[in-house]
Amino acid sequence: MIKKIVLVLSLVAFVSCHSSKSTSSSSRKSSSSNGMSRNEVVNAYVNQFKWVAMTNMKKHGIPASIILAQGILESGAGRSELSETANNHFGIKCHSTWLGETVYHDDDKSQECFRKYRNAADSYEDHAAFLTSGSRYASLFDLRKDDYKAWAQGLRAAGYATDPRYPNKLISYIETYDLDQYDAQVLGKNYKPSSNSSSRNGSTHEVEKGDTLYSISKKYNVSVDDLIRKNHLSDNTISIGQKIKIN
Repeated sequence: MIKKIVLVLSLVAFVSCHSSKSTSSSSRKSSSSNGMSRNEVVNAYVNQFKWVAMTNMKKHGIPASIILAQGILESGAGRSELSETANNHFGIKCHSTWLGETVYHDDDKSQECFRKYRNAADSYEDHAAFLTSGSRYASLFDLRKDDYKAWAQGLRAAGYATDPRYPNKLISYIETYDLDQYDAQVLGKNYKPSSNSSSRNGSTHEVEKGDTLYSISKKYNVSVDDLIRKNHLSDNTISIGQKIKIN
């Protein structure tokens, strides 16, 4: 009887220890993930998918900058529920022609049908097929491949998104993270970074009249908390001429 009790206690101790380690490991992983700034998350996403975007530009004629900007916006740089559970990086819904796996997710309406992919690469390939098949987006391919602003406006006009700010959001990501450099690489052109770019190391913003931490955070796609932390601020107070570190 004593041996049985000792055995049971040993098993309980082992399971408790194993559970504690698993929880601790999971906590560390979550903490590490949450510790990344918005810029770091987006830059990591771009580094992961830039070659796929450039390959698709060569194969299908869609600007790599547009592909990456849509991926960032639609998937939350790979962190949205839809991208994590269904590998859907472009918010493409099922439609009547889809024969693959599906998931249901709240969007414009409750529990809409979205496509599910085996991996992110399949999502990128289907995005290209989605834009190149049929006549809905045909007019886009008459545009210059280095005119990302016209492509952003054209996607909205063709009905890719209902948000009237959709083009400006895409353009903001492209100019903030120099995504048009990948268009230039594919086209063999010299690249000149956008004046709005904040992706280079040591980037700063000089506070002007009317600036707030919130407006600066929106301009560079970073959070107010990140700006406060990186600039060792005690609150949201800033002054004209002050240099705010972005990266």
